[in-house]
Amino acid sequence: MKLKRRLGQAELPMPLWLQGGFEFFQCALLSALVVVLPLVGVWFADGFKDRTFESLGRLAGQAWLLIHGVPLQLRPSDGSGPDGLSGTLSLVPLGLTLIPFFLSWRAGRRLARASYTDQLWQALLGALTVYALVGAATAYLVRTDEVEVSVLAGALIPLAAAGSGLLVGAYREAGSWARLIGVDAAAWVRRTSQHSRWAGSYLWAVIRAGLLAIAAAVCLSAVLLAATIAIHWAEIVEIYEKLDPGVVGGSVLTVVQLGLVPNFVGWTLAWASGAGFAIGAGSSLTPLATTVGPLPSVPVLGALPTGELSFGLAALMLPVLAGVLAGWWFVREGENHFDEWLAIKVRARWFTATVSTLFLGMLVGSVTGCCAALAAWLTNGSLGIGRLVDIGPDPWQAALWVAAEAAVGVVIGAAAGPWLEREPRRRRGTKAGSRRRTKV
Repeated sequence: MKLKRRLGQAELPMPLWLQGGFEFFQCALLSALVVVLPLVGVWFADGFKDRTFESLGRLAGQAWLLIHGVPLQLRPSDGSGPDGLSGTLSLVPLGLTLIPFFLSWRAGRRLARASYTDQLWQALLGALTVYALVGAATAYLVRTDEVEVSVLAGALIPLAAAGSGLLVGAYREAGSWARLIGVDAAAWVRRTSQHSRWAGSYLWAVIRAGLLAIAAAVCLSAVLLAATIAIHWAEIVEIYEKLDPGVVGGSVLTVVQLGLVPNFVGWTLAWASGAGFAIGAGSSLTPLATTVGPLPSVPVLGALPTGELSFGLAALMLPVLAGVLAGWWFVREGENHFDEWLAIKVRARWFTATVSTLFLGMLVGSVTGCCAALAAWLTNGSLGIGRLVDIGPDPWQAALWVAAEAAVGVVIGAAAGPWLEREPRRRRGTKAGSRRRTKV
């Protein structure tokens, strides 16, 4: 991107830090529009008690901070409660968080295309600085007597979604870290010893297998969630009819539920693992039993499993299947250097194969469990209202359950992998025919 002087003069290139700031200012505006437009529709439909533009702007700013992960401290209007606090609104609709992520991803590609390797940091620094200033200003301006927002949190937390999108987009455009930051990882690896390269290849394959396992588990959870919604579609429609929100209200309610779809997928994964999740303090939803209290009038909650779940235990196989896929992939990758090293040290093959497979299951299961804990932490939160201060799965329980089940699946997949990878034997007649054709 370049700025032009007057006609007939030479072009003046825009400084990279200024271009980065301009790109991310655009990202902030576009992501704000996604939040403002539905609220304007509700405002025109008399959906708010306070119909001033100032209140609408503050509500839009609070929603913009929330989709970036900034928690909002809620205060009751009458000042009751301990220290005037009623709770924290921290349930982030991850589906809407993807909007600033992909906008930043696009900006990262543009900045990487406009920068040299040793100059990209200028564009990144300018972009993140502008986004932090926008977040801090928004947090300062939207504070009210009922909602308190930390200016520091408003400046730093939005950088997680925007910064990750920026780095992913820049890496996607550069094609390698060597072109992106000037560090050639392959050359660094070549300077290490052979044993270090084998150990690094083994650990890298383990990490990729764990990522494959959590990706497969998330995909299977999404399929299970879609099937559950389809089965309980009549209950969901009935809740819509009872609410009767109108065209605008129904549209906004649907957008909010779509924004929470990634959260629902994370809850489904925790439910299928056996860890379960909660919708309100004291509630518990697991494949074995369901205990819930009064629920908010959200149509998609009509798909929650209730009553006796005769096939609930079958859902526990979902992380196991993901582990089987990861174990099979690891065998196909051919990076089981620990098993090779152990076979050199110990002659008993039955012992080395068992130990290396169990060790592999423990490592891949640990990686998968850590990813499941991260997913549970991202998808849980609080509405800060009454019982709804505990929503979503517990990260530690989700990590333990998913890690154990994925480890079992990895052991099964790694043990069955060599049998699945065997090439089929050719028929004798085919071999004889080929010999005859060769002789002729």
